[in-house]
Amino acid sequence: MRTTPTLTLLAGLAILASCGGDPNSPGVEYMPDMYRSPAIEAYVDYGQDPYHLSEELAREQRNRPSARKPAAGTIPFSEDPAKAQFRMPYPYPNTTEGYEAAGAQLKSPVPMTEATVAKGKEIYGKFCQHCHGEKGEGDGGVVKNGNYPQPPSYTGPLKDLPEGKIFHSLVYGKNIAMGSHASQLDKEERWMVTHYVQFLQNGGKMTREPVAEAAPEAK
Repeated sequence: MRTTPTLTLLAGLAILASCGGDPNSPGVEYMPDMYRSPAIEAYVDYGQDPYHLSEELAREQRNRPSARKPAAGTIPFSEDPAKAQFRMPYPYPNTTEGYEAAGAQLKSPVPMTEATVAKGKEIYGKFCQHCHGEKGEGDGGVVKNGNYPQPPSYTGPLKDLPEGKIFHSLVYGKNIAMGSHASQLDKEERWMVTHYVQFLQNGGKMTREPVAEAAPEAK
């Protein structure tokens, strides 16, 4: 029986061939599709494999998206009625007037509790702390190590920034340095971050200590 030694020899040669001498070479690829999967973009139909169909048909199918973007004004459905309010369109435009209107009118539908502040702190640590700093003093790692523009402190110039303006800044971004976080955080998460920023504005407390009025000067 010579089959077994022959198969062993072929298997050994295949292993040696797959290793190769170039450390940057993947060696023999027995299943190339497993090594180089095609990059797929959303809303693009790349059609069928031209190896099995004609190139003309594959090209035609690449120009025919398999998914459609929702129509303008579409509101995502929510199975939880309590979450439905977070699916509604944001009514304030990305303008100076919109920013001021949000500051005067927009109020959080999420109660500020220890639980929501804790969740906001968690999100803040992932998306905000690298610029605003752990305590909101504008001394995050990107600012200290990357010479990035320093954001104002939450206990300084931004101490009295209303919740509507904080939320609005998360929606559209602020100035050149801060970009929009609307695609990264849903509305409920943005409100939780807003509450944690208020927590920092209060010096690490749920409520702000009342400012004692100065005693009138004796005449």
